[in-house]
Amino acid sequence: MNELCFTPARKLARLLRTRKLSATELIKAFIAQIERVNPKVNALVTFLPERALKRAKALDRSKTKTLLGGLPIAYKDLVPTKGVRTTFGSLVYENRVPQEDHLIVERLGAAGAILLGKTNTPEFGAGSQTFNRVFGATRNPYDLSRTSGGSSGGAAAAVACGMLPFADGSDLAASLRNPGNYCNVAGFRPTPGRVPAWPAANAWDTLSVLGPLARTVDDAAFLLSAMAGPDPRAPTSLSEPGSVFSKPLKRDFRKVRVAWSRDLGGLPMDRRVTEVLNSRKKVFHDLGCVVDEAEPDFSGASEAFETLRALSFLGRFGPLLDEHRDKLKDTVIWNIEQGMKLTPERIARGHALRTELFHRMRGFLERYEFLVCPVSQLPPFPVEVEWPREIAGAKMGNYLDWMKSCYYITITSHPAISVPAGFTDEGLPVGIQIVGRYRADVAVLQLAHAFESETNVWKRRPALA
Repeated sequence: MNELCFTPARKLARLLRTRKLSATELIKAFIAQIERVNPKVNALVTFLPERALKRAKALDRSKTKTLLGGLPIAYKDLVPTKGVRTTFGSLVYENRVPQEDHLIVERLGAAGAILLGKTNTPEFGAGSQTFNRVFGATRNPYDLSRTSGGSSGGAAAAVACGMLPFADGSDLAASLRNPGNYCNVAGFRPTPGRVPAWPAANAWDTLSVLGPLARTVDDAAFLLSAMAGPDPRAPTSLSEPGSVFSKPLKRDFRKVRVAWSRDLGGLPMDRRVTEVLNSRKKVFHDLGCVVDEAEPDFSGASEAFETLRALSFLGRFGPLLDEHRDKLKDTVIWNIEQGMKLTPERIARGHALRTELFHRMRGFLERYEFLVCPVSQLPPFPVEVEWPREIAGAKMGNYLDWMKSCYYITITSHPAISVPAGFTDEGLPVGIQIVGRYRADVAVLQLAHAFESETNVWKRRPALA
């Protein structure tokens, strides 16, 4: 039963479609794994075993064949699920039960996914450390004293532990890539618009995106094939269908130019991260890539990101401040208040800087097809620490500063993936970030798959799983 939970999702779907495995048998295996492991990590915060079994039995009676065919899913607790408690990790919405499903819940349900629960997230997804006053903290499966990252920390920990075959997540600053990195799974931030979002407070927002987490890049692509594709309710959604991610990811990378960056232009980096990643540089040479040390100019990235994030927080959560200040964590209050301080000139400058950063990255990736760089600037830190105050002797000014290695990429709007790369001497996971050309999501997945196939770091499971 345990091995069934660690079988690749694409293979499980094939077994389900050919009736060599029943949805009921599969769901029972995942329920048993959740009951055994989840109390140790606190990744799933709403658990629906009876509902999932009822749906599995109905699928087993049906002759309809679907893409996902009975695979379980537990949605991030920021994603509205009709009739199922959705708290956003906040005391403000502690007892909220939505009356409609999010678009991806509709889409994955139609593809045959079975809702098994909800995964933990920090309050409103704010911060790359998963804890909140509703459910507590999610712990790292490889070291229970450490954080799982965030904001999709519950999803990443659940996938790493075999409690789910894959999971959805969202990423504004680092929220798919950082937990993927910290939990030794793949976390993919697609090009904005690749996975549509509805309902959304701002339908035109392209800073935050939805994407997949999985133990392998191939399974991340498989889930993305069901998540992606246009929808008229999401005006920024891309027109390409999700089926573009269904094809095999194998590709010849001989003579492909790759830019290697140790610190994205001088960001403070923990030596443990640098040591692991330096040991993996040879992999890209072995794949036939032409690897140069180079990086784009990220001037203005922090100003642009902090400005536009603050504006987003003001729009989404500003109305809560007067009535619910006592229920909001300090960093959420700070980010809303940063939005209140913005002037029209600063907002205009933030958009202008973002445009410049996009074009600088676009031009850079005309010379190189990929940028390879760190995901996070330090390994998983103690779960009791809200956010790191220092990295390699450099002080962090706010709760966002330690995420620059991810949010520098966010502000350029280019697709990026975190792939397992190795472990520190203490046994803490370290991922590598691969960034590709705008809308070249398939190419990013292809290089990530090639790297993963060479290293096989993803095969190292947490001892508790």
